[in-house]
Amino acid sequence: MSHPVLDDLCDRLGLAEVARLAEARAEHAASQQQPYTTYFTELLQTEADARQQRYVTSRIQMAHLPFRKTLETFDFAFQPSIDERQIRELAGLHWVDESANVIFLGPPGVGKTNLVVAMAMAAIQVRASVYFVTIQDLVADLRKAWQENRFPQRLAVYSRYKLLCVDEMGYLPMERLEATLFFRLVAARYEHGSLALTSNKGFSEWGEVLGDAVLATAILDRLLHHSTVVNIRGESYRLREKKRAGHLLGPSGPTAPPRQGEGGPGHGVDSLAR
Repeated sequence: MSHPVLDDLCDRLGLAEVARLAEARAEHAASQQQPYTTYFTELLQTEADARQQRYVTSRIQMAHLPFRKTLETFDFAFQPSIDERQIRELAGLHWVDESANVIFLGPPGVGKTNLVVAMAMAAIQVRASVYFVTIQDLVADLRKAWQENRFPQRLAVYSRYKLLCVDEMGYLPMERLEATLFFRLVAARYEHGSLALTSNKGFSEWGEVLGDAVLATAILDRLLHHSTVVNIRGESYRLREKKRAGHLLGPSGPTAPPRQGEGGPGHGVDSLAR
């Protein structure tokens, strides 16, 4: 049976699920002798759930996540060095609320990116703004903006996200300008937004990656001030699958833990970094 007035109101209010399900739910409620409030609450809950799902889907696309994975699909048993309780606490996002950082260290393939994506997915669910980018794409974009005299505008874009995920720190060395621009971004976000970062290098090696020990110290000073560091030791998931498929005859892959600097970072920074 058509309900023109109801259909018109739902259209004006953007209640697509209510319009689609109202009649069928009303018949069910009548047959079950449900109170009007129960019927109305369930109908609105369906609308709210559909809107949340549309929101999550669109925000995942806008966040540029490389894939969709949550902690429910993460194989904690394969990486015993990971404290599952700690990771699930991090997924509660208290550190995002506090504009703190999480840094995942470890050799390639141990699940660092998967964990960052899981944190990003959790943040999107609670409607926090999220963006995912590799460090190579990030510094290339910042360098291009610098050369085109629009660096402040681009810096503002990267600074506005509640959670910025930066992947693959340390795989390739940076040029001095790129390292300086990355420092500017870290400084702009310091105590204003959270970073979730992955690296295959221990902190003592960041000076080599960034091409400047002073810049590395300045960046680490801000990153580590409010941060949780998760150091993962283990075999590569990808190499495990290759072994299972018979493509590798013996053990392979990086298993040594990343080296970390023993001392706390200092506060030095040169004039260019400023």
